[in-house]
Amino acid sequence: MTRRDFLASAALALTAPLHAAPRAWPLGLNTYCLRFQRWNDRQLMDYCAKQRLDAIFLQDSLDAGVMDPAHWADVRAWTKELGLRIETGGGALLSKTPRPAGQAVAALRRNIERSKAMGSPIVRALMAGDRYSLPDDGPIEKHIEAAIAILREVRSQALDAGLKIGIENHKDLQAWQTRQLIETAGKEFVGSYLDTGNPVFVAEHPLTTIEELGPYAVSFHLRDSVVYELPDGIAVQWVPLGEGTPDFRALVARAAELLPPNVGVYCKPITGRPPVVLPVYTDEFWTKWFPRARARDFERFVGLAKRGRPYQKAQITADVGGDRERYMEALKRQQLDHMEQGLDYCRKALHLGIRETS
Repeated sequence: MTRRDFLASAALALTAPLHAAPRAWPLGLNTYCLRFQRWNDRQLMDYCAKQRLDAIFLQDSLDAGVMDPAHWADVRAWTKELGLRIETGGGALLSKTPRPAGQAVAALRRNIERSKAMGSPIVRALMAGDRYSLPDDGPIEKHIEAAIAILREVRSQALDAGLKIGIENHKDLQAWQTRQLIETAGKEFVGSYLDTGNPVFVAEHPLTTIEELGPYAVSFHLRDSVVYELPDGIAVQWVPLGEGTPDFRALVARAAELLPPNVGVYCKPITGRPPVVLPVYTDEFWTKWFPRARARDFERFVGLAKRGRPYQKAQITADVGGDRERYMEALKRQQLDHMEQGLDYCRKALHLGIRETS
């Protein structure tokens, strides 16, 4: 090669666009979305293997042996047999009816033991089921402090187990508050169970949530929503993945930039529930729950709602309420349909999963 040819090829290399290799996302499902099947843990894992998934998030297990250490060992063996990554955990740290802090700490300690025994690198937790499930005694900051105190009690145990506690952004806090909870408790043992479906219930764009919590993520769960304006507020409703208002290609692309390596992604369609109207034009919504909300975040959420429309497809909305058992067989079929539709969307539209493409 002549000097001129070398310089020409070097110049071409410098001006050519650089394309990073696409991120390899392990794809799994969240078993809460299949709860109406009433499958035990082995049945759930067999279903994941049948769907050629890489992972399973065992959430709110209905198995008779859920808290039996012998069963934990079985689950770990099954994951190796089926080639599945597993993640699991527990529930809320706080409840509407105040309970001794020692009870919450004991439950979290037990869930750390269970997660480690099963081979999970994380243990899921959340502050509360939603903001209406928090105690009435004091402002939101008091509840955050209570959750931090519970987490700090188990710091040594979590570090010794080599686990991180993944705090799910639920329907209680906005992402910046969850981030502060993680940072204050200790990011060396607390991270984010990052969910894209819950943000809309706290008047937040899922992209904002990813940008706030992405660097702390230990698990990533995809759930879709329609978001649209009404005269008395903004309506939100969970829908099958790929059929809602947010641009999930953009969400996953942004997550690929921010999330740490080796974070698993889980398909988590929770459907069958009616729309909920957030009273965002009332003083109480902001003064009681989000007195320090950020205007730019709300503006972004309103922009999402202006693009949204009500969900038009047929859907059985009997997930909650007294009619659930009456429609159970139809709900079972709907859950499977929406899960498999979501997995197909994850693979074809979002290019997620390793086993299926290998």
